[in-house]
Amino acid sequence: TVLILGESGTGKELVARAVHYHSRRENKAFITVDCGALVENLFESELFGHIKGSFTDAVATKHGRFELANGGTLFFDEIGNIGPDVQAKLLRAIQEREITKIGSSEAIKVDVRIIAATNKDLRKAIQEETFREDLFYRLGVVPITLPPLRERPEDIPELANYFLKKYNQKRGKNLTGISPRAMKALSEYSWPGNVRELENAIERAVVLAKGNAIESSDLSYYGLGVEALLEPASGSQKRLTDVEKEHILRTLEDTGWRRSQAAKLLGIDRKTLRSKMKKYGISEDLRHNSPLLGRNSPVEEQGI
Repeated sequence: TVLILGESGTGKELVARAVHYHSRRENKAFITVDCGALVENLFESELFGHIKGSFTDAVATKHGRFELANGGTLFFDEIGNIGPDVQAKLLRAIQEREITKIGSSEAIKVDVRIIAATNKDLRKAIQEETFREDLFYRLGVVPITLPPLRERPEDIPELANYFLKKYNQKRGKNLTGISPRAMKALSEYSWPGNVRELENAIERAVVLAKGNAIESSDLSYYGLGVEALLEPASGSQKRLTDVEKEHILRTLEDTGWRRSQAAKLLGIDRKTLRSKMKKYGISEDLRHNSPLLGRNSPVEEQGI
């Protein structure tokens, strides 16, 4: 088992997929369980499956994620969000290497590699008795801690080119690369939303690019403050904190100050967005006084 720890958006699923595709299980299934999105009373059915008629809505027999991942990898994203009852059943399945469908007494053997990820402090959760200590140690046989992207800027060029290739294919484009000026801007930005935010920026740049490569102008809409970052500000480079504040403000303006949507575009959760707004003194009082108002959104024009 592998446990990946890191801030939201640091690329934990990318690492999980890399572990899977560089193992003997690479030709088998990679199945994801989004622990933050599943309703707790459906967890058991999702993980282990159920027999037709075992409960009111069980209109057909269903295979659970463990069966679907048999021979491959089962990735639990945000494992810290699951409740104590599910934790106990998950621990048993991992230890015994078998599961039992709801409504059945037959044990089914499964061969699954478990990879889990979380942005929570699980040791603190153990102290607060919201996460099982035995499950923590069972999951953390191989722990991997991912630092935030701002602490590993050397990874940005490789990640940016990976996302360029991905969205070239997805969007039917054939961009040849990222210009040195644009890569400099990407490498010097603080990325509060981590890898997820970088991915969003590259996807938009791929869509908006008018030339054969991504230029700094293709990134400016996203709020990176690229031109301001690269041009001298009062004889010195603009501070990254100012760029981040501008980025957040632009995103809020572009979403009509809908915080949930803005947080999604930034690649952070609403709590983090609120914290950063407080840090930079951003409130809706700025809404009617912002120089950013009145900008046309090229993303809307492109129909994204």
